[in-house]
Amino acid sequence: MREASVLDRKRLLFVVTEDWYFVSHRLPIARAASAAGYEVFVATRLGEKADAIVREGFIPIGLKRMRRSGRNPFRELASIAELVTLYRSYRPSIVHHVAMKPVLYGSIAARLVGVAAIVNNLAGLGFVFSSKAVYAQTLRRLIAPLLRYALNQRQALTIVQNRDDARVLADDIGVAPEKIRLVKGSGVDLAQFSEMRRESAPPTVLLASRMIKEKGVEDFVRAAAQLRKKNVAARFVLAGAPDPENPHSIPQAVLRRFHEDGLVEWWGHRDNIPEIIREAAIVCLPTTYGEGVPKTLIEAAAGECPIVTYDVPGCREIVTDGANGMLVPAGDVGRLAQAIEQLLADPEQRRRMGAQGRKLVQAEFSQEIVVAQTLAIYSELLTQ
Repeated sequence: MREASVLDRKRLLFVVTEDWYFVSHRLPIARAASAAGYEVFVATRLGEKADAIVREGFIPIGLKRMRRSGRNPFRELASIAELVTLYRSYRPSIVHHVAMKPVLYGSIAARLVGVAAIVNNLAGLGFVFSSKAVYAQTLRRLIAPLLRYALNQRQALTIVQNRDDARVLADDIGVAPEKIRLVKGSGVDLAQFSEMRRESAPPTVLLASRMIKEKGVEDFVRAAAQLRKKNVAARFVLAGAPDPENPHSIPQAVLRRFHEDGLVEWWGHRDNIPEIIREAAIVCLPTTYGEGVPKTLIEAAAGECPIVTYDVPGCREIVTDGANGMLVPAGDVGRLAQAIEQLLADPEQRRRMGAQGRKLVQAEFSQEIVVAQTLAIYSELLTQ
């Protein structure tokens, strides 16, 4: 069989606001699609990861208008117009929109241009659907009908990462259930987490994430303070950088103060996540963000590290309470500290939970599973 010529190749266009997010969460899917014969384009705000996209053989397209935090209505309309122009110019066979704003704006643009196949990938419903703030509730009322329009298009399928989000889309927003596909998370390369664990002494409790309020950074610090008052022997570590594009990013000055006060250690951004998970006794993520399935929790489970997290959508998809970790009522810092203390005192329970977590990732969350499911969705759309 002859190799596909340039004219034969299907064009796959990813639309994602940040290049670093594409590289960290969608790169394996793009690689597999390229190997399957797709010509891969990545429309994003090009920054420090632009060269990484080029090295993969993908074609980067710089988005000039779209910003995660943008609220200027004229700029938002310009973002949609930019996507209309882009879709007309590149004529993709299939577009893969990643996260809320690309889903909403990209769906409008794709409808105007007549793109034949649309994948809408919601990696969680985010702040708008998880927060009780008045501003979030107002936005929710505005966004819900737009989502219903975008996700019910004939040529579109929507990927969600957890069953709670699937229920919200179907029951609360009115998306046809047959339009929804469940793909659990962004996948993890199990080979990167195959080395034997070697917990540090004293044991480390790790929160690895962007440093934003909804990721539970402040609750983690408060829990650490409670345990330090009880003289619990442990290191409490924040690994991650602030996110200037997020209005609830925690300033560096605050993080440095946490560190200098001795409550926690702030390590900043780290690229060696498999190594620091291998040495951690517990991974903790008290998030209320409206996650899909937090990648850091999938990585923790892959690395046989027990998890303590809040009992919220996405987190309860990867954690079975008492099996591979502990689920705590959201916002209950006392219970959070209690769960951490219990696991720190019981190495054998940590070992059992870690082993269960690895088995769960192998069965449901591995990179191979996520890639295969996503490429099957592409094929389903293109053969309709």
